[in-house]
This record gives sequence, C-alpha cells and structure tokens, in this order.
Amino acid sequence: MTESDFEFLRGFLKQRSGLAMTAEKRYLVESRLGPVCRRFNLGDLHDLVAVLKLGRDAAAERAVVEAMTTNETFFFRDRVPFDLFRDVLLPQALQRNAGRRRLRIWCAAASTGQEPYSLAMLLQEAAPRLAGWQVEIVATDLSTEVIERARAGIYSHFEVQRGLPVQWLIKHFTQVGESWQISQSLRAMVDYRQLNLLNAFDGLGQFDVVYCRNVLIYFDAPTKADILNRIAACLAPEGALVLGAAETVIGLTDRLQPNPEHRGVYGHAAAGQRAAAAPLAAPLAPACAPASPIPPRPIRPTPRPCARAGPAWSTTCCCACAEPLSFR
Repeated sequence: MTESDFEFLRGFLKQRSGLAMTAEKRYLVESRLGPVCRRFNLGDLHDLVAVLKLGRDAAAERAVVEAMTTNETFFFRDRVPFDLFRDVLLPQALQRNAGRRRLRIWCAAASTGQEPYSLAMLLQEAAPRLAGWQVEIVATDLSTEVIERARAGIYSHFEVQRGLPVQWLIKHFTQVGESWQISQSLRAMVDYRQLNLLNAFDGLGQFDVVYCRNVLIYFDAPTKADILNRIAACLAPEGALVLGAAETVIGLTDRLQPNPEHRGVYGHAAAGQRAAAAPLAAPLAPACAPASPIPPRPIRPTPRPCARAGPAWSTTCCCACAEPLSFR
C-alpha cells in the first residue's frame, strides 16, 4: 500500500465513521481490507482505493467502513457497569419515573448485541418492580451486518462462555445446532437500529440511561466532544451516561460531569459548574430530535416460586429467604 493510498483511506474512514487512524495503524488497514479486496475481486488495496475514489460503489464503501470497525464485545463486559445498573442506576430511574412509569435505555455502540441483551436480562430479573412499566432498550451500531446478527440473537459456544453465568445460559438460551439463541422474549425487548454516531440522532428522543462504552476511544478529540454534546441533549435531566474504563468527558464537554460516587458514570453538569470555554469544534450534526412514535414494550412478569439454583445476578426474594427470584 502506497503512502498516498493510506492517506486517502485515513481521510475516507475519518469522514465516514470518525475513526482516527494513525500511521501506526497501517498494518491494521492492510490486514482488514485485504479480505474486502478479495470479496470484490480487486487485485490489491490500490485497486480498492480507485473504486472508492470513483464514489459509485456503495457496497464497497460500506464494506470498507464495516471492516475497519472494531466489534469486540461480550456479555456483562467488565461486570461493574452492569452491577451499577442493577444496584444504582435502575433503582434511581424507577424512583424518578414512578409517576409516568416509563424507562428508556440507549446502547449507542451495541455491536452484536451482548450489551443490550445483558441489560435486558437484568431487567427481566427486576420484572416484579417493573410490572405495568413501559420499558425500551434502543440499541444502535454503525454496521448493518452486526445489527442483523444482534437481531437474530445467535451466538457461538465461545461467545456464550464469555461473561455469561451458566445459569443464565440455561435459563435464557436455546441450543440451535452448535450455537445458542437468546429467548424471543429478550429479543423483543431490544429495538435495533443502524446509526452512525457522526450523524444526527433524529427520532431517538430522551433516555434515562445511555451506555456508550469503548467506542469514543477510536475518535479524535473534536469528534468525541461533538458526540458527547449530542448525547447530553438526549439524556434526561437526571439521567446517567456510562462510558468505558478508558473514556471520560473531562476536557471534552462542559455539559456533562463525572458522578463523584461511581467511576465511569456521568450526568448533566449543574448550570453554575459549566465551563465558559468554547467547544472544541463546531457540531458535526444536530442534537437529538423527538423520539419516533414506536410503541414501547411493556414487561409482563410471570413469577414462580423461589429456586435453589438462581443466577448470580438475580435479586433476592421478598420473603427474606435470601433465595433468588426467577421469572418465566
């Protein structure tokens, strides 16, 4: 790959996906785009660049962006963000929204679905507290290919072994050949949509909890700032944003501030605490527009008696027997 071809690909990926590819990532471009060349019967990366420059092959353009997107994920990844959801964020949201009995969650970089399905499992465990509530999980990703995989909810044996308690595998999955498919009830809880974070968040509306983990690390500072400012516009007044362990809002936006009690959680900055400094960059896209009229999905739990072998994540029984609650 020539230097000029690499520079073109850097600019193409930055414009289309926000990915900031440094010179040290040249090997990654070569290794990931080689299969794209073979898929489109192109001799090498120079031929691929020529196709991209013509701007007439949308399939090739999409394939390049999706090939360079990192889709590393697994169930209950890093565990702490999910403990926080179960123990802190969910109870707080239920208390705040008790009057309107509606809960909205956004997974902004859902990949193949393990993150939103992990949250859906926790919500099913909390079903007694959510009876009569309207609960929505909106899950978005840049890649149409991974969105389709997430909708299907089919995972390899390796994937279900990463982070998923065995009790929950048995409870929520059905074996299909050598793979495992998550239950229809959990699949129905998640609304998957294709979304490029560089574009406007039209139709998303406001959310009580936003998970945007391990994606901002791939963007430069101005792009991070723009995305964070637009996420802030989508966040309910007392809502919570959860970022990855290597991500922060500090130095990027004055609209959000760290939660002093919980690392990795951020909320709206108080008016008196917002910095007067100008933003790092002009907005790349408009902020959130009102939500589309998509009917929310109510949770209707069907409780059954206490079980001896409950999942490690479950709540405890209200009769104080310290056994986990289980719901069909």
